[in-house]
Amino acid sequence: MTPLISAAELAADLAAELAPGPAAGPGGPLCPVLLDVRWEQGGPSGRPAYAAGHLPGAVYVDLDTELAGPAGSGGRHPLPDPDDFGTTMRRAGVSADRPVVVYDGGQGWAAARAWWLLRWAGHEQVRVLDGGLAAWPGPLSTELPEPAPGDFEPRPGSVPVLDADGAAGLARRGVLLDARAGERYRGEVEPIDPVAGHIPGALSAPTTENVTPEGTFRPPGELADRFAALGAVPGAEVGVYCGSGVSGAHQVLALAAAGTDAALYPGSWSAWSADPERPVATGPEPG
Repeated sequence: MTPLISAAELAADLAAELAPGPAAGPGGPLCPVLLDVRWEQGGPSGRPAYAAGHLPGAVYVDLDTELAGPAGSGGRHPLPDPDDFGTTMRRAGVSADRPVVVYDGGQGWAAARAWWLLRWAGHEQVRVLDGGLAAWPGPLSTELPEPAPGDFEPRPGSVPVLDADGAAGLARRGVLLDARAGERYRGEVEPIDPVAGHIPGALSAPTTENVTPEGTFRPPGELADRFAALGAVPGAEVGVYCGSGVSGAHQVLALAAAGTDAALYPGSWSAWSADPERPVATGPEPG
């Protein structure tokens, strides 16, 4: 399954589910569960924006409190407790045999985080709405849905995950991509975490280069060329980190769209830089 779905494709899928037939209706086997995960780093909750208008039937899920555990030594957005995550997903109507489509306001970071977490937890039918809510051509709803509880039971570890030592080792033997802005990678600025710089051996690959000026992902061929220039090709051992494991998920999603599997370091720079014994590189070179 491709990790992305266009607004036109999603609109057609939803329309097909409402058409007469054996699979029609919101409970039909092909009807996707829609998750609204609008979020802005350092900004207010996306819940008020959701209440003001969302895709019909979509359920809001909060990134800071439901797609991450409490901040601490594991970073600003560590992995959520699997049981808590399962409870959240079942409340939203997620079941193992129903596809899920996640979307945010258009940046794609939060949607990618939800996509990655569901894959990490073992769900095999998850896609991100390319371009997010900004790309949606249809009407919005203010009705708050009450979905029937789902049956999804997380199976953590279904995709590769890196810890700090694993990220350090991968930077030496494979390809470790830093998804943050170039100036943060180089250590010129650090607006959030206590130390500026990057993991020694990591390559700069800003997430912003994954998308077009319109906010949709670049075509798979363009993404493949971009990552190939960094050595991140199918069959290579590839890992990704960012500031706190959110935009890094966007990079993993872009790599998947290009045909390359990659592991995510969820703690990312927020966890790495919190340990004063971890080495730090600065400047434009991997170090």
